[in-house]
Amino acid sequence: MKTQLLLLGFSSILLISCGSNKSKTATDADSTMHDHMHHESTEAKVDTTVIKAGQEVYFVNLTDGQKVNNPIKVEMGVKGMTVEPIGAVNADKGHHHLIIDGSYTPAGTTVSADSTHIHFGKGQTETELTLSPGKHTLTLQFANGMHASYGQRMSKTITVEVK
Repeated sequence: MKTQLLLLGFSSILLISCGSNKSKTATDADSTMHDHMHHESTEAKVDTTVIKAGQEVYFVNLTDGQKVNNPIKVEMGVKGMTVEPIGAVNADKGHHHLIIDGSYTPAGTTVSADSTHIHFGKGQTETELTLSPGKHTLTLQFANGMHASYGQRMSKTITVEVK
């Protein structure tokens, strides 16, 4: 009887732990880190990111409401943090993302990777864009080495008008 109860309890534990497919192997995490087109849950997570006074991202050469011509040169800056390529998650370090016609990514959430969410995982601080004529929003979003957003406090949105 004791053996049957012990086996029943052990079987239940196995079923519970095997039923979850949410864990990732080291290989999965490695390929996710290098795959810029990965998509993870966009559910907002609790913002535990500590943004210190003076830390911010900014557009070096563009201002809100500016009229621009194609190609549009975008220079990205950050204060109080260091730009580094993707990989390790280091305090006060990360890389830029540019979101075209969209808003910031909530803190702790992976920044999407698609045609309107451009990743600069090599540590780049400038790029050129070609946008259709009219008004567009550009959101600069800083994120850590694994693309987890530092949230609204480390984002900056401006509107530009393409002639």
